[in-house]
Parts: sequence; structure tokens; C-alpha cells
Amino acid sequence: MIGVLFCGTERKSFSWWQLLLCICVADMALGQVRYSVPEEMATGSVVGNIIQDLGLDVKRMKSGRARIFTEDGSEYIGLNAEKGTLVVAKRIDREELCKQVSPCSLHFQIILENPMELHRIDVEIKDINDNAPFFSKKEYNFQVIESASPGARYSLESAKDPDVAQNTIQTYKLNPTDNFKLNVVSLPDGTKYIEMVLHTSLDREKQEEHKLTLTAFDGGNPQKSGSVKINVVVLDANDNAPAFSQSVYRVTVPENASRGTVILRVSATDNDKGANEEVVYSFSQHTDSASSLFNMDAQTGEMTVVGMLDYEKAKHYEINIEATDKGGLTDTSKVLIEVTDLNDNAPVISIISLSNPIPEDSAPETVIAMLNIKDLDSDKNGQVKCFISKDLPFKIKSSSTNFYSLMSDDVLDRETVPEYNITITAMDEGSPPYSTNKTINLRISDVNDHAPMFPQSFSTAFITENNSPGMALLSVKASDKDYGNNARISYFLEDSQLNGMSASAYFSVNAESGEILAVRSFDYEQRKEFHIRVKAQDGGSPPLSSNVTVKVMIQDQNDNPPQVLYPVQTGGSLVAEMVPRSADVGYLVTKVVAVDVDSGQNAWLSYKLQKATDRALFEVGLQNGEIRTIRQVTDKDAVKQRLTVIVEDNGQPSRSATVIVNVAVADSFPEVLSEFTDFTQDKEYNDSLTFYLVLALAVVSFLFITCLVVIISVKIYRWRHERVFYKSSGNLPVIPYYPPLYADVGGTGTLKQAFSYEVYGTTDSRKSDIKCSRPFSQSTLSVDHGATMTVPRHKTESEILLTEVRATTSLFLLSLKPLFLFYLFCINWF
Repeated sequence: MIGVLFCGTERKSFSWWQLLLCICVADMALGQVRYSVPEEMATGSVVGNIIQDLGLDVKRMKSGRARIFTEDGSEYIGLNAEKGTLVVAKRIDREELCKQVSPCSLHFQIILENPMELHRIDVEIKDINDNAPFFSKKEYNFQVIESASPGARYSLESAKDPDVAQNTIQTYKLNPTDNFKLNVVSLPDGTKYIEMVLHTSLDREKQEEHKLTLTAFDGGNPQKSGSVKINVVVLDANDNAPAFSQSVYRVTVPENASRGTVILRVSATDNDKGANEEVVYSFSQHTDSASSLFNMDAQTGEMTVVGMLDYEKAKHYEINIEATDKGGLTDTSKVLIEVTDLNDNAPVISIISLSNPIPEDSAPETVIAMLNIKDLDSDKNGQVKCFISKDLPFKIKSSSTNFYSLMSDDVLDRETVPEYNITITAMDEGSPPYSTNKTINLRISDVNDHAPMFPQSFSTAFITENNSPGMALLSVKASDKDYGNNARISYFLEDSQLNGMSASAYFSVNAESGEILAVRSFDYEQRKEFHIRVKAQDGGSPPLSSNVTVKVMIQDQNDNPPQVLYPVQTGGSLVAEMVPRSADVGYLVTKVVAVDVDSGQNAWLSYKLQKATDRALFEVGLQNGEIRTIRQVTDKDAVKQRLTVIVEDNGQPSRSATVIVNVAVADSFPEVLSEFTDFTQDKEYNDSLTFYLVLALAVVSFLFITCLVVIISVKIYRWRHERVFYKSSGNLPVIPYYPPLYADVGGTGTLKQAFSYEVYGTTDSRKSDIKCSRPFSQSTLSVDHGATMTVPRHKTESEILLTEVRATTSLFLLSLKPLFLFYLFCINWF
């Protein structure tokens, strides 16, 4: 016999910062410990140290997989196996757990395995004052006849307080007490109810209504209270209250009583006469849960069953009843109902511990499962026996009350029987008996003695180049004859070097599915195939593995256009093929040579003539790219022939490239030189230069016209001025005037007698030039040194005008010279 005592400090006002723990000393059987804790302790608070109290150690608790088993499945108390302590697992509310039952205790077992041990733990939940008294209603109304004699009693609803002992309701107080006072009545069974007693006669004419306050106080610390208002209306007449024949009625009811069964008839008498002696029966106002199971006839006083009774849920009921007459006078009584048990519950089998699967090399007497079998019935109806089939290599052994062990009874062989269906039967001793079956599917585990196997040791996968990273190539699958973790296969990519880089830089393998993925995009032109190794490894201990070699073939894609090797296309010079005018039909002009770095049909090239100066003169070989004449060359054919040849591959979609072939139809090189020199100029430069030349031409033309107008205006002005002078001075001699370097040559004009121009033009306007030579003579004036001097004659007005016109014309022609040269340059350019 052992006894353990733990004491702690009591917290106040629900502040659980200190452990309040008290284990009362009591006589207990070996292997049992009793603790006592207050309700509402914080989660995680320590209840007790089972290592010290049971003489265990942490190592034993870990090796035995110590755990808590409760028959009802509640989880209020938890086990800290690391420290060997019992802790509060969740909030404990004594009122919710036990209601008014005292003492309130939690019962559970601590189970250890290898070897199996069972220790009973009892934890008593102490009540704290965490609930205030309360009434079911906020206000009660009474009608009291004014003739009521002092001492008349009026039953009041008792307040309710879920707490127990000192923390429950202790006293009541009624205020004011001018006419009524409070009386607490103790019944033989120990319960109490309160009455309001009239101690001073009422006078309705003086005061028709009285308002009272009833307050209930509990005995907790600090003290809590609850109150209710009472309204008393004063009536006349009826001065006798009903009286029950018994203060307490007792009745026994079987739990299988059907609805409508009459279990009791109560009676009360009233000494009044007439309507005042009529009595109405009812449940008291503070009757709660029983009102849903029972009903009372208001006129006859018969109590019947209206709900389903269950002995396992409630064994007895306590109902307060009232008898009220027409004047509002009442009497109260109590009905105690006892429910008797019947065998209406089958045993319940709970598996509290199960080792599944177990290895096939397990020794006989190995515990496989621990069972708890409970029958909610009482006496013989709750006594249970347990058994299994004798054909199985297992047996059932009772370890303690309501606890059984399922253990092996023979050698197991997984290859013969990989699993067993064990049916456990529990039967009670009731009449008739009830039984329950529970089937356990027990699997026999294997050792890891098989390596994963691939269907074949070599596989081939294909992938098109320019693939997206992450594209799946192939899934490899291996199988393992083992099961469970021993057959759980993981796939890995073996590390190897590919092009000087790790294989993981090119590929990855999904460890679960064995799917091989491309990490990067491939280029067929760089690498056409890879060889990698994938390893399949099981989850056994130690693990076993096997390998498979995967050949990855890169498939070509039409991602490269054809490249022209000949003729070479340059930006600064021109290459032209010459065709003599005497060439016959089929004359080989040149051959377009192109390649495509793709392979297969993506590299099959075809040649087509896209554009040509004269399509009727040339053709291109579809397969070989040879350019040949298709008719006789004639003198009418242009010297410059420009051919555009397109080269296409056979891919889908196809890609192409174009090449320009310049052909000169001529017999000699100088004949075609000027025709092809303009091909070498940069088009952008020519367009820009053309713009500036047009702009310059417009400016020069504007300046020329302006100068011409000015010169003519000046000459007209001078002519008019001289005409006026001649008319006013007609006697003056006139000397003919000849401009320097000019002579009158028989009226044929005033241009120089001999002036030559040499113009050098090329097809390249930037290289054109003009050269002006000197005149043949230094003077155009004809002088006859041997002739006789003559006196100039006086010229007429018409002769003077003619001279002026000739001079103006000479100046115009002289200014026209540079403009003519500029026009010539522009024409040559365009």
C-alpha cells in the first residue's frame, strides 16, 4: 500500500499562475495513484510526477511507449513522456464534466509495453467558485389574496449554482421584509427549497402590489450572488392552500418504458369550496431536463413518459411538482424516479494499441494489440468474455479488468500468408446475450531482399531540338517484389560528364515518377545524342538499387535558313557574270552554291528564279542552282541583266534566302564597264546627293533669272538716259564703242570668234568634269594696221539701240555658260 501527497497554493479570481495541486493521502492498491487538482487549470499545468510516484524512469517510459488510455475517449489529462509528468491537456470544467456529482474524478490508465504494464490513475477535480448563482427568470409574479393569514407560504424557485459544496448557494435574502419574510425548508433527502412567508396581513385597499427582490449568495471567496424581482399582486377571498398527500413520491421505471406509460398519479386537497378548491398540477419552474422526458396532466395529476429513457445516461431523476388552486395558493412536493437497467447495450471493443504490420520473424508470445472491452450495462448484463478463432496462430489473454492482449501463438511466414483477418468476439452474460465483433487486418512485413528491376537495361528517347526547358523525354519504371517502404522506388540521375559538364546540367529525373526532363534547350547542330544512366533505389534499410542506360537522340528541326556561298554578296563592289552575245541555248552562265546546316529534308535545297530583267533569256536549275540561257542571245538584249534567285529548303515551314546575280551580255569588258559602275554606289548616299542637286539647281535658276531681270532693267535705263543726252547735244561727235575682246563681225553676233570646250563625262556623275580652253586669239577685234584711218560717222538711234541689245545678249550668253555646265552635270548624274 502506498500513499502520495502533493500540495500547492490556491489561486484566486481565476488567476492560475501558480500550480494548485493537492493529492490526499489514501489507501491505494499497488500501481495506482490518486491526484487532486482544481478545475479551470491552465493548459500545460503539471498534475503530478508519475516517474516519482510509480517508481519509473524516463528511459522506461520511452522504451515502453507510455501513453494514456481513457475508456470514454476524453483527453483532459496529457502525458509528457520526456519529463514523466501528467499535464492538463485541455480546459477542465468540473460543472460540465460531473454536473452536481461530488466528488468529481477522472479515471484513466497509463500503459507501457515491452513488457506490458498498466497503472491506474485517479484525478479528483476540485470545485472553485467560478459560477455565480442565477435564476431561470428575471421576474416572478404572484397573486395573493388579501385574506391570506400570516404564515401563508409561497413557493419560490431556488437559484441555481453549478458549483458544489461551499461554493454553491448558502443563503438567500429577501428585500423588503415589511409583509413577507424568507423561509428555507430542508427536505429529508438533504435538499432545500425556499418559501416566501406572509408575516403581516395584507390590505389590498392600502397597497395593491408589492415589489420584492430575492438575492441568492454562495459561500465562495469572493462571494458571488444573483437576484430576481418578485411582483406580488393582492387578491381577495381564497384562504386555504392545496396540500399534497405526500411530501416525497418515489417510483421505479424500466429504461425501456414506452412513450405514454403512466408511472405515477399525485393528489392534493384544498379545503376551500367551489372554484377555489379546484387544483391544477404542474412541474415547478426550476424543473429543467426532466420536463423533456416526463409530462404531468394538469387536471388528473398523472405523470407519463414522453421521452426515451436510458439507464446508462441517467439512473435517477428528481422532479419538483406544484398544486395550485384558483386563488393562487400552492403546495409543493417532490417526485424521485429511479430507472432500472436492462441488457440493451452490446459490448464495445476499443483497440488502444496495435502493432501493424509485424515482421515475419516475430517470436511467439509477441503482443500485437491491446484491447479494452466495455459494456455500459450493469451487473451480469455488463460482464463480458472475449475469444477468437482457434484456427489462427494467435490467442487472446486477459491482462486486467476490461483489458485484453492479442499475441502471436506460432511462427509466422509472410511468403505463405502475407496477412490475416483476425475477428475478435466479445459477448456479455445478459439474457438474451449481446455480442460484438471486431476484425483486425494484420499484415506481415517483409525484409528488404529484392532490388528494383528495370524491364530492360537500355532505353532510347527522342527529343526535337529547340525544345522548351522542362520538357519530358521518357519515363523509366522499375519494379520491386518487396512491399511497403522496401518497394518504394526513387529515381536518381547518375553523375557523369557530358561535353565537359555534369549530366545534371542537361537532364533531371523526377524522383517519384522516373520521368526524365530536359533542363535546357538542345541544338542538333551542336550535339546529336547523349548517354545517361538512371538509378532506381528502394526505400529499404540498407537500400538496394539497379541502373538503366538511356540514349537520348536529338531530332533536327528546320531552324536554319540556307546560306549562299556563291556568288558572294558584297556591299562595296559588284560581281557580274559575262555572257557573250554569241552564246547558244543552254549556255552555263554561273552556278548558285548554297548550303543548309540542318539535316535530312530540312537541308534539301531547291533554286527558283524569283525576278529577272528578261525571264525569257535565263533559267535556274531546280536542284543544282545552275543558271543557263534558254534561247539564243541577240543584239537587242540589254547589256545589264539582273537576276534574283531564291533558295528554299524542304522543311516545314520552309526557310529561304535570296541572292542577286548581275549578268553582262557583251563580248568585251570595256563595253560593260560604264553600265555597271553605278551599281556600286550606296543607295542612301545617292538619294541624299540627288536631293541636294535638285535644291542647288532650283537656287541657281532663281539667281539666274533674277540677274537677267536686273541686267535688262539697267540696260533699258541707260539707253533711255543716253537718248535724252543725244537729243540735247546733237553736235557732239559719236565714237563707236566695242567691248574688250569682242568685235563686230558683219552683224553675226558678239561671241568670241574662236572658243573651244572639252567635256569629259562618265557614268559616275561625281567623276564628270569640264575643261575650258583658251581662245585661239587674244583679241577678237579685227585690226588692219595697214588700212587708212576713217572718221567715224554719226550713228542713228536705231544703231545705238542695236548695239545695246547686242551687248546685253553677249552678257546673257556669258552668264548662261556656268548654268549650262551645271545642267549638263545634273543630267549626267540623273
